[in-house]
Amino acid sequence: MSKSPKKNKANKSDNVLQTTSSYTYSIESYSKNEYKKVEDIVFDYKSTSVQWLNIYGLNFDNDFKKIIIQNGLDEFLINLLSDDDHRNKVIELDNCLFMSIKAIHYKNEEFLSEQMMFVCGPNFLWSIQEIKGDYFGHIRERISDNKGVVRKKNADYLLYLVIEAIIDNYFETYEVLFEKIQHLKDLSNVKPSPEFAVKLENNKQDLFILKKAISSLRDAINRFDKIQLENFETNYFSELKEQANFMIDDIDFDLQQLESSINLMFNIQSHRLNEVMKTLTVLSVIFIPLTFMAGIYGMNFKNMPELNTANGYYILLGIMAVMVISIIFYFKKKGWFD
Repeated sequence: MSKSPKKNKANKSDNVLQTTSSYTYSIESYSKNEYKKVEDIVFDYKSTSVQWLNIYGLNFDNDFKKIIIQNGLDEFLINLLSDDDHRNKVIELDNCLFMSIKAIHYKNEEFLSEQMMFVCGPNFLWSIQEIKGDYFGHIRERISDNKGVVRKKNADYLLYLVIEAIIDNYFETYEVLFEKIQHLKDLSNVKPSPEFAVKLENNKQDLFILKKAISSLRDAINRFDKIQLENFETNYFSELKEQANFMIDDIDFDLQQLESSINLMFNIQSHRLNEVMKTLTVLSVIFIPLTFMAGIYGMNFKNMPELNTANGYYILLGIMAVMVISIIFYFKKKGWFD
């Protein structure tokens, strides 16, 4: 089951700068920014460089408000950033866009959710993460080492890389779940049992949680098609939609296979139960008439002529043997022993 990490309310009194990192880069240069106070965090809209501001923690409402006001950002962001439980969505504002992602982590066979929020303009990206530590280290390395085209692009491409990193994490989670379910699909060497059924159902639920997360993220990415923010390129995000669709297709295929495995398991159990019932039926049909005859001649009445017959015991055994042979022959003719 997916659950959110506990929020540390003590963060409200902590210094936001202790959890803040900032980088400025362009084709020619790269630098790491150091701030002594929140008022120093200013986005230079006239610069051709791109600035990436990252903050860990969601409880710095007053500091977020200062950053928004002193940078002239849409004040609706104050309400958006004060809410720490957003669904996946994209909202276009006056001079930037806001995106929230409910990311999931798969650790110790359990899903944990993390709220991420992004404020993006033509030349800046402000990312806010609930948990310290993320999957963006390789992006920082590409920026600092000037690998690829990231330093030739605007902040929209940086946002694309960040979302792609989140989707890559989902792919890694899917690969872990895929390995877990591989042996569950083949029932040839598995003895169906309640424990096995529970294991199948748990793996189905894990896949459903992952599918829900990636489907919601895909729906949010679709919103980029309607963004009309100046100097914001939306073509990058078409590739992300394709990646999300591929993963959803793979998950759907695995869910169908697991469903087939569950149905096959129940069919195997029903077949085994039918075989048991058939065996019990054959034995009952054979022994019920024998028991009936034995019960009759086991009664303690004085006037039973058959009891005085010299070969009565052997005659009765012969009749019983003929009955058993006849019943077995009948069942074999009907194909019950095939």
